[in-house]
Amino acid sequence: MSLKDQITEDMKSAMRAKQTQRLGTIRMLQAAIKQREVDERVTLDDAAIVAIVDKLIKQRRDSITAFEQASRQDLVAQEQSEIDVLQAYLPARLSAQEVQAAVEKIVADLGASGPGDMGKVMGQAKKELAGKADMGAVSAAVKAALAQRP
Repeated sequence: MSLKDQITEDMKSAMRAKQTQRLGTIRMLQAAIKQREVDERVTLDDAAIVAIVDKLIKQRRDSITAFEQASRQDLVAQEQSEIDVLQAYLPARLSAQEVQAAVEKIVADLGASGPGDMGKVMGQAKKELAGKADMGAVSAAVKAALAQRP
């Protein structure tokens, strides 16, 4: 079953169970998928849907930061519950050690050294690790790896 079909089935089960908050989050995800399909006139595959889910989770995390600064715990809780629903559609993430090992391999393969090669390394890391790891963690690992190489 494709990820898109799984999302549709989860929406139906949320409707039957009258889980309004879960249903709202799934509908928001479906709307984002449909919007991209209409804009680009394509049918999205699982990798593209994972990228959309990643983007939505990042938006929610940014919102949580803003809401915490404004002392709006009610909105923080709502955004966190949306993140919890969305994370079910992501594949298993790499651990910090696995990310570090992958970044070290990319840096070695490219022969990168120093912060000037950040863009080159991140481009390759994005190709290899997109959907498998949080790109913020990957970026931090790349910075650390390049700082060690003069």
